[in-house]
Order: sequence, then structure tokens, then C-alpha cells
Amino acid sequence: MDLTVSDATRGRLIDLPGRDGAMAGLEFGPSDRPIDIVFAHANGFNARTYRTILEPLGDRLRVLAVDQRGHGRSTLPTDSAGRGSWYDLRDDLLALLAVLDLRGVILAGHSMGGAVSVLAQAAAPERVKSLVLADPVVIPSVSEAEATANSPLVQGALRRRAVFPSREAVIAAYTGRGAFASWSADMLADYVADGFRDRTDGQVELSCAPAWEASNFTSHGHDTLGAFEAARVPIRILRAAEGSTCREHPRLDALQAAGRIRIETIPGTTHFLPMERPDLVQAALREAAAA
Repeated sequence: MDLTVSDATRGRLIDLPGRDGAMAGLEFGPSDRPIDIVFAHANGFNARTYRTILEPLGDRLRVLAVDQRGHGRSTLPTDSAGRGSWYDLRDDLLALLAVLDLRGVILAGHSMGGAVSVLAQAAAPERVKSLVLADPVVIPSVSEAEATANSPLVQGALRRRAVFPSREAVIAAYTGRGAFASWSADMLADYVADGFRDRTDGQVELSCAPAWEASNFTSHGHDTLGAFEAARVPIRILRAAEGSTCREHPRLDALQAAGRIRIETIPGTTHFLPMERPDLVQAALREAAAA
């Protein structure tokens, strides 16, 4: 199903057979060429959050940014009971690649979206050309995963205010504060547009429920390092200089020394690297597409 958003941006709702719902997305660029890039967002965000980064790539490339399960406009179910990994998100992405019959595509993503892209590549390498990852979540050890599960991120997610009178009220509450301090006004407005949904009482509520955001912070039973090691395609990582979720590890060092992955730490950046250096993300995606 196509949902018109603007001349430059096309909304889509893609049924995923066997997944009990549909994945929403925004498409940029010429519709008469194969999809070049599939981009997955960070935990708690949505595809539209990255519009100002990805839309300019549409001058030459076709880009599909997706709303992962429990985010944005996607209708895939969210049951966190007994959930222990991001393999459900991986399998959603695999189902998307299959239903659209994508091959030779660049998988890209930020934070959780980057990790999910790596997991999907390991399971379906024949569909992937390369990976471009902005500060992907790589937690190498059980102890670190347990620490994350008990971190302020989880408690913050659970305490997050879910209902506001309007989207304008959300923007007023978020502007210049916390994680949004370095965001442009356009990017914040884009995040809020699909990060909140209308309620029957006239208010708006988070599209990503606090409990689901917390579940993503606590579910680290997937093997991200193993997926990196299984990769047979070029991988480029833009790592944040401060507070990175892409932990340093000897196994990643070995892959980089062997030329199998490329890790660049970007000075002056935090985990919100795409918001702080959209130019670098755009350049990395264009380079990957030209290779």
C-alpha cells in the first residue's frame, strides 16, 4: 500500500507474510529504479526522524527507511513477555527483503537499527551488497548486557511521559532538552510527526510504548559479534567519540585488522551521530552505493 506524503517522500505500508502485521516506511528517490538502501532507525525513533538526512540522497538513489516493530506507523505486534533478543526485529527485516525481493541492497542503520542490519545480513548475505552503520549497538558480554538491562536508559524509558495534549506540546517540551538538545527543529518535528499517534480523546501518545522501548534496552540475547564475523560484504562503522554503544572488542579489532570491517571514530560526536554529522552519514551512503 502506498501512502502519499509529499512529492519527494512516499509513505508505504508493506504487509509481511507470517509476521502478523505490516512494516511502514518512507521512500525517497526515483521509483523507477531498484531500492539502493534500506535504513533502520534507533530504539524509540522512527523512519521519518531521519528524513532530512536521507531525502537528499534521492537525487540519485532510491532509499527506503522503515519503521521497526513497535515504532512509527508499523502495525507489527509487540509482546515483550519472554522476549530476550532482537531476532524478532531481524526476522521482520528479512521478511521485508524477501517480500520486496531485494538483492544487492545496502543495509544501513543507527544504533539498534545498525545491529539489526548486521544480524539480517548474516542470515541473508545473498541479498546484501554492504553495510553502513552509525554507532550500532554492540554489547560483547553478558555482564554488559545485564548492566544495560539495569541502566538509567531502561528506567528512563519506563518513566517517559507517553501522552501529551498535542504534537505542538511535545515539540515545546522537547526543544533544547536532553537527547534533543543538538537536534534541528526540522528533525525534531519529523520525529514527533510519526513518533506520536492520535488518540480518540484528541490527545497524542507515543507510537513506541515505554514498555516496548524498555524491552529493546533489556533484550540482548542476539549474537551481534558472531554476525559481524559471518559477514562477507564490506562493513563501514561510524563510531561516536563519546558514549558510544559500539563497544571496543578484540573480535572487532581482528576484523578491522583483516580488512573485513572499517571503523571510524568521529571526533565531537555522541550516540546521536547522525543528527550531529548528517554530512558524514550521507557521504558514507553515497560511497557505498558507488562501490
